[in-house]
Amino acid sequence: MREMIGYCGLDCEKCDAYIATVNDDQALRVKTAKLWAELNNAPILPEHINCQGCRVDGVKTVFCDSLCPVRQCAAQKGVTTCGGCPELETCTALGEIISGNAEALENLKAEE
Repeated sequence: MREMIGYCGLDCEKCDAYIATVNDDQALRVKTAKLWAELNNAPILPEHINCQGCRVDGVKTVFCDSLCPVRQCAAQKGVTTCGGCPELETCTALGEIISGNAEALENLKAEE
């Protein structure tokens, strides 16, 4: 499993927060904060858009660090990703992600 695949199977290298962080791209931070604030009806500011990846040491967005139920569950269970969890196919928290992202499910199944 590639290190930049998140617990949920999403590819962190394709995330705008990750891209903005590694490229120190303030314009992308502003654009991403605006979009995420609208999508989540939450006060997300450009300074919140910093992340070096879900499963690696380093800065993470507030959601990924503290609020993501998938990340919290995987860490608690001690699995590398949700692909190593016996509840992969029935998990309701993960279901929201993999139902709309076939690539994430493929990434997790590669981990099984």
